[in-house]
Amino acid sequence: MNPDTPIPVGKHVQVKGGHSLHYHEVGSPSADRPSILFLHGSGPGASGYSNFKGNFPVFADAGYHVLAPDYLGYGLSSMPADIQYSTDMHVEVLREFLDAVGVKSVVPVGNSLGGAISLQFTLTYPNMVPKLILMAPGGLQDPSEYAFSMPGVLALMQFLPSRPFEVPAFRDLLGHLVHDKKHITEEAISERFSVAQRQPLEVYSTMKVGVYRDRLHEIACPILAFWGSHDEFLPVAHGMILIEQCLKAKLVVNNQCGHWVMTEDREYFNAECLAFLNQA
Repeated sequence: MNPDTPIPVGKHVQVKGGHSLHYHEVGSPSADRPSILFLHGSGPGASGYSNFKGNFPVFADAGYHVLAPDYLGYGLSSMPADIQYSTDMHVEVLREFLDAVGVKSVVPVGNSLGGAISLQFTLTYPNMVPKLILMAPGGLQDPSEYAFSMPGVLALMQFLPSRPFEVPAFRDLLGHLVHDKKHITEEAISERFSVAQRQPLEVYSTMKVGVYRDRLHEIACPILAFWGSHDEFLPVAHGMILIEQCLKAKLVVNNQCGHWVMTEDREYFNAECLAFLNQA
């Protein structure tokens, strides 16, 4: 790890607007298996590495080509203040990224904002996505219908305008992402804290996430979804929207987790995902 960066430095590729997209990669694309695309959430300071460091190496050890990018505005990627941080933009950039690294088939593994991006990517490029894995995805209901009843969302809304960048305030915010606060370690804070300080406010003030409920029936590929029953950002009831609207969906609800099932129940999550990927 470079001592000047909060997370290990991976690779960079130039994308739309001359911006740099940072990503971690293990393995090489294969004609026999899809690549696995880990898509992180929108929490302040998030990155592909910090969200999925306990997951993507396991998938790589199982023989999969894995990619864990940082969206524009996150991690070690460029953070322009003059663009709209919409799911439309993220999907366009991710397609450009996948073309640049030679990936033609991909299984998105998306959490929160990453789940919304995964849904939009699948709807936009269905022939590229043979399977889909989601953890508490956004994009299933208009935020005005639920956001003001979610403690995590309210904490984030209070944090962002003044952005009190002191470690205790940042730790308290991250605490809303998990059921058991033991997962908010000093390492977790250090990986995100300096990234969050550098993020322009536009990453959040211009964020625009699509709502896909009425199009879920168009997704033909199998879906495996996870939700923590203690999620403070996206209600677990949204999981039933997936079950009711999608053609082939399985939902796992865990009463020991919050918004980060892939962190709080890591071994189970990894094993279930690999079993799902290996099914014919």
